[in-house]
Amino acid sequence: MALPRRLVFGDVAVSYDRHRPTYPQPLVDDLIDLAGIGAGDRALEVGAGTGKATALFAARGLRVLAIEPSPSMAALARRNCAEPPGVEVVETDFERWDPRGQTFALIYSAQAWHWIDPDVGYRRVREALAPDGVLGVFWNRPAWGRSELRDALIAAYEVTVPDLEPDGPLHPANQAPDGDDGWPAAIDTADGLHAPELRRYPWSIDYTGDEYAGLLSTLSEVRLLEPARRQALLSAVRAAIETHGGTLQMPMVTRLCLARRGRPAAPRARA
Repeated sequence: MALPRRLVFGDVAVSYDRHRPTYPQPLVDDLIDLAGIGAGDRALEVGAGTGKATALFAARGLRVLAIEPSPSMAALARRNCAEPPGVEVVETDFERWDPRGQTFALIYSAQAWHWIDPDVGYRRVREALAPDGVLGVFWNRPAWGRSELRDALIAAYEVTVPDLEPDGPLHPANQAPDGDDGWPAAIDTADGLHAPELRRYPWSIDYTGDEYAGLLSTLSEVRLLEPARRQALLSAVRAAIETHGGTLQMPMVTRLCLARRGRPAAPRARA
């Protein structure tokens, strides 16, 4: 039986851990400040993967309960977050996880919230988020408009996988990789959550041809290609980078979507 698309990353957990980028430190600082927490306080992570974001919050002294459904990803998260102490990795789907009365001032999800069933996910958040607690979900996205190699990469895709829809964020022909996911509308319809907010953190990262091919090999849409087509795409992308100086300077934007637990107080009626 084929794995659900959200679980195909487990097949490439080591490559995922090696090639997926980290997240901007100012984003971590902002989430901790917004939640009003500090060293020794608890946070809940949804979809920990190999622990890239987990380690950033644990390094700030937070005790993190990290939910991750993939056994191979969870094993790497435990290894990567063995020090500092305070990280517990629970191997389960967030939708099936039972908070058992636990509440957290901060619940966050790095690169994973789009895999969560929204009807169940927001209900779980509502159960586990402390009053006025913060939900923060975030994704890394390329700022393709500022990439000098974009046209060369588009050509590599057109030659090897012309039928691959340009809707993945790392597809160079994607016109809006940052996306408009309707976050305010989603929060408006999620009982118990309010104050939706979007923040963006620009930064950049450099990849060699091999490194970028390794990154692409961890994407779900690339994993689902037939092996020969996948290798053709990765080889063409690698060659495009190597023939244009050997380095892809990738401008990035990390998009942070915020909300809070509870509903704002109704305005008082005038006398």
